[in-house]
Amino acid sequence: MKRITKFLYIVLGFIFLGLGVVGIVLPIVPTTPLLLLASFFFVKGSEKFDRWFKGTSLYKKHLESFVKRREMTLKQKLTILLTADAMIAVPFIILDSIAVKLLLIAVVIYKYYYFITKIKTVAPEERAMHEQALVEETSHK
Repeated sequence: MKRITKFLYIVLGFIFLGLGVVGIVLPIVPTTPLLLLASFFFVKGSEKFDRWFKGTSLYKKHLESFVKRREMTLKQKLTILLTADAMIAVPFIILDSIAVKLLLIAVVIYKYYYFITKIKTVAPEERAMHEQALVEETSHK
């Protein structure tokens, strides 16, 4: 059973990796959260695939600065927040339950609170400098 679970995690990792790659080309698909999901599933599924994924330029470009320094560009934050808002809006519009609508509003408020207070916003140039420093740091090891 454990092997099947690990296999499913790896498969899900590759699915979200593929969707994240699509997000690089199509601006409507959020790249960063999909790659974060891929990373999560690779960690759960296989140390080998986790190491491989973290060694890719895709990981280094889109996730490493977030994972190491809890920072994102404003564009990344807005893409994630607005995509999540669009997904939350669907049940908010469709459902009649006041309790569910209040819960969804609470989720949206917390989401914005978290992104504003817990994740640093950096300029793309500053992020590029950090990425360059990480590349130099890993090349010296």
